[in-house]
Amino acid sequence: MDSSIITVLIILIATMAMLIFELVRMDVAALLCMLALGWSGVLTPQEAISGFASNAVIAMMAVMILGQGIAKTGIMDRFARAVLQRVGSSRSRIIGLMSLSVGLLSGFIQNIGAAALFLPGILNIARRGKIPASALIMPIGFAAILGGTLTMVGSGPLILINDLLRNADMAPYGLFSVTPVGLLLLLSGVVFFGAFGRFVLPDSPWSGGSISDQEKLIAALQLPQHIWHFTVPQNSALINKTTEQSGAWRDFNLHILGLCQDKEVEYAPWRERKFEAGQMLALLGAQGDANKFAATYDLIPQVQAARLASLLDPDKSGFAEVIIPPRSAMVDQTIRQFSLRKRYAVEPVMLFTRGEEVRGDFSDHQILPGDTLIVHGLWEKIDDLKSGADFVVTTPFVAEKRVEAKSLVATLCFLSAILLALAGAPISLAFFTGAMAMVLTRVLTIQEAYQAIEWKVVFLIAGLIPLGAAMQKSGTAALLAERMMMLVHGSHPIFLVLTIALLATLFSLFMSNVGAIVVLTPLVISMANIGGVDPRPLALMAAVCAANSFVLPTHQVNALLMSAGGYRNADYMKAGGGMTLIFLLIVVTVFYLFYL
Repeated sequence: MDSSIITVLIILIATMAMLIFELVRMDVAALLCMLALGWSGVLTPQEAISGFASNAVIAMMAVMILGQGIAKTGIMDRFARAVLQRVGSSRSRIIGLMSLSVGLLSGFIQNIGAAALFLPGILNIARRGKIPASALIMPIGFAAILGGTLTMVGSGPLILINDLLRNADMAPYGLFSVTPVGLLLLLSGVVFFGAFGRFVLPDSPWSGGSISDQEKLIAALQLPQHIWHFTVPQNSALINKTTEQSGAWRDFNLHILGLCQDKEVEYAPWRERKFEAGQMLALLGAQGDANKFAATYDLIPQVQAARLASLLDPDKSGFAEVIIPPRSAMVDQTIRQFSLRKRYAVEPVMLFTRGEEVRGDFSDHQILPGDTLIVHGLWEKIDDLKSGADFVVTTPFVAEKRVEAKSLVATLCFLSAILLALAGAPISLAFFTGAMAMVLTRVLTIQEAYQAIEWKVVFLIAGLIPLGAAMQKSGTAALLAERMMMLVHGSHPIFLVLTIALLATLFSLFMSNVGAIVVLTPLVISMANIGGVDPRPLALMAAVCAANSFVLPTHQVNALLMSAGGYRNADYMKAGGGMTLIFLLIVVTVFYLFYL
């Protein structure tokens, strides 16, 4: 056996051991593999670092940026709300609908693009429904991979196999030639997680198992949590009264968080704002107080006002502790004099002054240095309080400022990238063009684009790609395939089909799926000719099985989603093992019965 083959096998086994037993972080394992191939002389230095310039890595960086642009415009927030309204908080229904959605989309764009597009929406649904993200992300990621088998443009290997068949003087396949098996695979993934998800997915509690800062603040200060929605009818006595004249703070111990009329929304309305017929109100307080206020002014209860939905989203609004420093312009003034609501659109809920706790209407209390206000509002409004010298905000939060006005622009940038890829442009070039279009159209800043990239994933893929090149260059891949053929030569054809499916599955775990199909196609054709079987469907099956990469997070989709779901390699081995067996059973059976 050639020394270079022995070297590659040692590096392969060592890399597998590091990944399986988590001896080091997976990106570190990939980089160690890359360095070993370079220092051993199996690859030249240029070949060893070639993964950083690969189409897969560049495309992955681009789709991360595109996904962040889509998320920033709030498109996936609206999708998440629509999903929850349709299926409620049922995990199985959410997984089923989201898996089918991402899987069908993945049939026409690269699966990593579909996964990146849906990731913000999945996280949003997990937060809104208080569902562990780990219970949703892996099933949706597997669905994106399985959906890539729906058409001949759904994944790199299926796109490439037609070119490889032409080079071998064989007829290419049509766009939907693989759709029957692809549909079975996608549906099997949905059923698998619907039936066994609770057993194979990590049981991570929502919000990491800890009480959020908001929950701690609400519990410690016994703050009101419920928001009630009402409509002002034509005959209401509230019409033409100001918010102060309504007595909401003084007489009912309520806080008016928002007013909505038509498309106009006003948060924490100023005390001189007058009520009008047709307005929708969002009131914070106890149910009895809210009902009393509604009865007094003949208000009509509403389940929820869509335009005021941000007040119910903990990612967009909440309570904050605000300390008044000695240099603040608010010192020695009252809330009324300072016009806090008018300036900042936040609602003061509680005041601590001179060791006293003040609730209700404290508009005329003089503010002293060191006083603490508890306010409620949108995080982006509370973020404005932090920008000056008048307030010190002590509550931690992340204010994600949405640019919903750029929703159409962001969608066009993403669709343009997809169309360029479908038109034949290299995927990396097409998607990076879309990413730069988002920067140029100011959907994202260039700094936000850099921050959107998950560098751990980039180094993982870039470090493992040279391993595939080394297996091909050294002849290791050919040797393994030939040894496998010796085991099944002369056996029933179904063993040949199973062997090729296993080879494609094995190769795709440790090298790019495109690299796997490049290495395997000539070997599969030779094996089929030796076994007296039509090589064309077997080559197609190998391209399908290149998607059977679930046991380790080395597939681009799994690598992209691993951090977001908080998964370990062991989690992929547990869930991916079952999915791998189901995948092989379906593919081998369908191809043996209907394609050969």
